[in-house]
Order: sequence, then structure tokens, then C-alpha cells
Amino acid sequence: MADLQMVVSQVQERFTSNVLEVVEFRGEYTLLVTPESLLNVLTFLRDTPTCNFEMLIDATAIDLLGSEPRFRVLYHLISMKNNLRLRVKVPAGGENPEIPSACGVYLNANWYEREIYDLMGIRFSGHPDLTRILLPDDWMGHPLRKDHPLVYEEVAFTHNVKRLHEHKPFAKD
Repeated sequence: MADLQMVVSQVQERFTSNVLEVVEFRGEYTLLVTPESLLNVLTFLRDTPTCNFEMLIDATAIDLLGSEPRFRVLYHLISMKNNLRLRVKVPAGGENPEIPSACGVYLNANWYEREIYDLMGIRFSGHPDLTRILLPDDWMGHPLRKDHPLVYEEVAFTHNVKRLHEHKPFAKD
């Protein structure tokens, strides 16, 4: 049975110049890797018997507004055989952030990456169907970005509900 520290050492040894940072916190590890090495690292983690991270359990993104690269995409992996969890983090920056799609390594990355694209605006090169998944096609912007404008709606109480409903758009009959 492998331990996480050994797995991280194997990745660092194999991808020396592509592992930008290793963070350990309370026994959990996060690998920050270069975008161009992402697919090789994920394939190594999936196919190497001592690693055996056979399942992608989640993918998400972080907006670090004010820093460059601005975004980080995180892939959460699990090895059920070894009872291990690992995060692989990839920086994505520039005016139109883009990283390679992990759909060829983990099939379920398809929906996760579509959600990230829809809500954060990060493109995934090589993705088979990079279209919006949650928002309407005519939606402008990406609502989870920190610079997306916030919308305020006054809270309805018994004393103001009539006034609020008079000016609120509702579906037509």
C-alpha cells in the first residue's frame, strides 16, 4: 500500500521542472503543476500502480483577482485502492485563460470543465463540447469571477412586498 508522501515524491522525481509547488497541510497534499504537463501528470497518477488515482471526484476553479496568473483550476483525485486523496492545481492566466482538457484522462472531467468554463470563463483546449451547462447561451460574463458585477434585490417584507412585486419582471401567462 502506497502512502501519499511517496506518491508526491514519485511525481516530483518524474516531473521535476513541471511541479511548481507542493503544499502539505494536515496530511493532505496539493501539487501545483504547469499547464503543459497537466495531462501527463494526471495520466501518471492514474496509470502508475503505486499511485492508482483511478477517480476524479471533483474539479473546480479559484479566482485570485489581482495576481497573475489569476486563476487556479483544481482537480481532486482519489485512489480507492490505496485510500488516498490528492489535489492537482494548475495556473491559468492571461486575458483569455486556457488549459488542456482532462477529458481524455478522466471522462467525467467533461461536465466539471463545462461548469468551470460557464461560471469562470476558463477555456479547456481539446474539450469535446465546451458549451454552457448552467447558464443560458445569451448570458453575458461569468458570475463566479470576482470582478463580475453583483446584483442587489431588496428583501421582501409584509410592508413592502406589494411595491416590490409591482416592479419585478415575472413570466408572462
